[in-house]
Amino acid sequence: MSEPFTYGGQAVIEGVMMRGRKAFAVAVRHPSGEVVVHSEPLNKRLYGSMWAKRPFIRGMLLLWDTLGLGMRALVYSANVQVEAEEEEAKDQGSGAGSGGNGSGSGVVSSQGTQGAAQEHSEAAAREAFAGKVMWGAAAGALVFGIGIFFVTPLLLASLVERALPVEASSALTVVVEGVIRLALFFGYVWLIGRLPDVRRVFAYHGAEHKTINAFEAGEPLRADCVERYSVAHPRCGTSFLLYVVVISIFVFGLLGHPPLPLRIASRIVLVPIIAAVAYEVIRFSGRRSRHPVVRALLAPGMALQALTTREPVTSQVEVAIAALDRVLELDGIARAPVAENGVPAGAPAGIRAGLPLT
Repeated sequence: MSEPFTYGGQAVIEGVMMRGRKAFAVAVRHPSGEVVVHSEPLNKRLYGSMWAKRPFIRGMLLLWDTLGLGMRALVYSANVQVEAEEEEAKDQGSGAGSGGNGSGSGVVSSQGTQGAAQEHSEAAAREAFAGKVMWGAAAGALVFGIGIFFVTPLLLASLVERALPVEASSALTVVVEGVIRLALFFGYVWLIGRLPDVRRVFAYHGAEHKTINAFEAGEPLRADCVERYSVAHPRCGTSFLLYVVVISIFVFGLLGHPPLPLRIASRIVLVPIIAAVAYEVIRFSGRRSRHPVVRALLAPGMALQALTTREPVTSQVEVAIAALDRVLELDGIARAPVAENGVPAGAPAGIRAGLPLT
């Protein structure tokens, strides 16, 4: 029997991206109130290769692709809003009215339905998913993240190294560096969560988790069912980042205290390896999340998600459902059946919810 597949995704601007076995889908709430859904097949050479199934190697491959895919999905969601705003400005300039920022629940497929929302979706998709421009942006984001969360803590720790006792400076410097890294991570998450626009994205993050949790439980994908579930998920990307930060403390501690240039190089070179280890840890723990010991290990990451998720409203949950519906359709997976008494009959065999990173 093949290994169960895991579903999940990420929040974007006014929407949610979900990734399936064969394709991904991005559902976005158009300013008119309609939900536009754009989907594309995944890279078969990457996701279907033998390397994508090898422990640790698969983590580095899939995480890099997920970073690029996430960036493109984010750009697409932003483009949908920009295209609509530009069209509205043109309409106002010509005296014609346009749709307001409503909360209707109509779903518009980016493959066939006509209308303004459809045109905006297609234009946004062409700009976001055509070509490889986003790979440069993804690389830039990765370099920025490594610089802020790995190199900067090392440099700050080296400044206080002179004040530490000589016989313990090596170990203490690593500890100080780890504390600074954790402080920067928590501070960054808390700070961006204060921004109104980011808080709204965090609500879509909560909607994505609720939808995945409901699917995992075999619930029908209806808003009233999905809304009963938690906004936290064991395979959340926030938990993954916490794993990366914690594991890095132990890895860098094992390296000893080489000259500063070598330490800087190690912080850059070892990040993909640490991320691959964190990927395997979260993959393992996410599939055994009901075990008491594993639940205890997951607890800090689950608690941290309180900073990166918000309780969504029904219209946001509908968007997450639309995205998951599309990837399930493209994977040939029917919705979970419901018995006559209204009790879910269970999720499809061989399927688990929750992308390794959600």
